[in-house]
Amino acid sequence: MASIQIINENIIFKCKRTLQIFTTTLLSLLLPLSFLLLARLTTADYYLSGNGFLVAEPPSTVFFSLLLNSIPLSPLHVLVSVICVAALVHTLNEGRITLPTFSVPSQTTARPRLYTAWIVLCTLQVCVGLGIEGSIGAGIEGSSFGHERNLVCRIVFFLGLHATTVYWWRTIVKPVVDDTMFGFEMEEGWVERVVMGGSLGGLWWWRLRDEVESLVVVTELKREMGVGIGVVDLMGWWLYYLVVTIGIVRVMKCLIWFGVVLLYQKVEQVKDDNDSLSVQEKV
Repeated sequence: MASIQIINENIIFKCKRTLQIFTTTLLSLLLPLSFLLLARLTTADYYLSGNGFLVAEPPSTVFFSLLLNSIPLSPLHVLVSVICVAALVHTLNEGRITLPTFSVPSQTTARPRLYTAWIVLCTLQVCVGLGIEGSIGAGIEGSSFGHERNLVCRIVFFLGLHATTVYWWRTIVKPVVDDTMFGFEMEEGWVERVVMGGSLGGLWWWRLRDEVESLVVVTELKREMGVGIGVVDLMGWWLYYLVVTIGIVRVMKCLIWFGVVLLYQKVEQVKDDNDSLSVQEKV
């Protein structure tokens, strides 16, 4: 009976683990989806400024209009900006400066950081869910602006978006899901990282790579045409290049690491040659 109970517990744990990976992966995609929504907000603002046309809005796009016309900034802009700035700081200091974490020991009764993570996650989920639905109902997409940037800029942006999504996944999504399902934070596994990275790559290839560049292309078009640049345009431009900066930092770190490895190998080779020469001289 004890062995059967252990087997049942292992099966239940594996099922919960699979569900945990699936849930964290879906919730981690909220951040890249927020960039898709921000790109569509920028595109809609471009159409409404008189440079295009916008189809009649059905009642389901009310929340989309609120996001577009909120003054001065929508909650989505604020949340994404805070997450991206925190990801940039984390990427720059490489863990030397400890940022507040949302994972708190389960023995603690009051867990304000975890509750804050819940609020952030739920707020972003509501904004992205209703906003994407509204953009689809309004017929808004930014793919017509998605062929203006070069390949290098796209790759750097994707690297920065991946780093930002990983930070969002580790600091917000995973603590909330783990606490809900297990009561404590699970150790991060390679399966989770692979599934999350593959899902982000699929979303990028399917939709993001064609629409996200409207965040900067629309602003540049408005500037060339002498049209007033609004807060939505400035925030889109700021967030795009903030993510690009994160990508550049990652590329520079990889190049520095590669250079240090080559230098170390060269030093070791020179040291070995000198040792062999000294041995030969002694002989």
